[in-house]
Amino acid sequence: MSEKSLDIRLLFIMQGYLLVNFGGPRAIEEIAPFLRALLTDIDVIHPTFPRPFHHLLFSFIAQRRAKIIAKDYEEIGGKSPIFEETEHLAKLLEGRLNAPVFTFHRYLPSTHKKTLSLMENTPCQKITVFPLFPQFTYATTGSCARFFAKRLSRRVIDKLNWVPSYPTHVAFTSLWRKILEEFLENHHLKEEETFFLFSAHGLPQAFIDEGDPYEKECQLCVKQVMQAFPKICYHLSYQSQFGKEKWIQPYTSSLCQNVLSWHKGKKNILFVPISFTSDHIETLFEVEKIYMPLIKKAALSPFRVPACYSHSTFPDVIMAILEAFSPCHTSLLIRNTYPNNRTGKRVM
Repeated sequence: MSEKSLDIRLLFIMQGYLLVNFGGPRAIEEIAPFLRALLTDIDVIHPTFPRPFHHLLFSFIAQRRAKIIAKDYEEIGGKSPIFEETEHLAKLLEGRLNAPVFTFHRYLPSTHKKTLSLMENTPCQKITVFPLFPQFTYATTGSCARFFAKRLSRRVIDKLNWVPSYPTHVAFTSLWRKILEEFLENHHLKEEETFFLFSAHGLPQAFIDEGDPYEKECQLCVKQVMQAFPKICYHLSYQSQFGKEKWIQPYTSSLCQNVLSWHKGKKNILFVPISFTSDHIETLFEVEKIYMPLIKKAALSPFRVPACYSHSTFPDVIMAILEAFSPCHTSLLIRNTYPNNRTGKRVM
């Protein structure tokens, strides 16, 4: 065995990587289990009554909602691209890192057994976890951390070193600058005629009030990206609200309904998915089929900028972030308790 081959083999044994992502349904049949896993996650919907009833209620809601949004998924090809894109990205990174790269799809229950088995049985002494959620929230990265804390052995948990988030990492914000510059050039759009509408996934306002840093990280990320576009006006808004409680504002839907009150005479409105690394139903359907028609109705020109996965340099960005990050232990990413409004107690 050559010295180079031995070095590569040792690297495989010592260091592994894990990409964690949302995990969208791969077929219409997976919509219901996907939604059930999502809506019964206490990091996504805080329980306000005993957990068994919470699980039963939101399992029922998920089943009903699956039938409603199946038509939406049919309009984007009958599936989400997230699974395939995450798997493809893992293969690309595995070749560059010369180390195993695992994947975890949080809301695809049928994939969990394989992932957990791979992590329990890998000879890797360390596993760097890279969340495909640029801005941290307990409802995404924190949820993945809780999932592992409950299901992996302490031996494996101690191997995990997390990249908690990277909203202002120069490689990530530079990527978005490049994406936007290229989009303007390719579509022959003038900066003085264009308005950027950064649309991030929403989060209940109560989460922010409890200390979730997501909104702040979104703001910092957008501010850094916009330093390259002094001539362009912009807004940061939040989409995909669920339920009746108050979410982070302004809502993307409300801005689109009232675009003539804020577009400042700009005729081109660019939707920028700043919190999404892959396009999904939120961008492919919600932005394209719901929000963009509202802009067109106001006699303006809407454009949807693809998520950053589509850019050829995204793997390079991940490599740059991995080269210099402050590792975080799993336990530091988990919100310990949530209030139970009805009983006055707190639940895990």
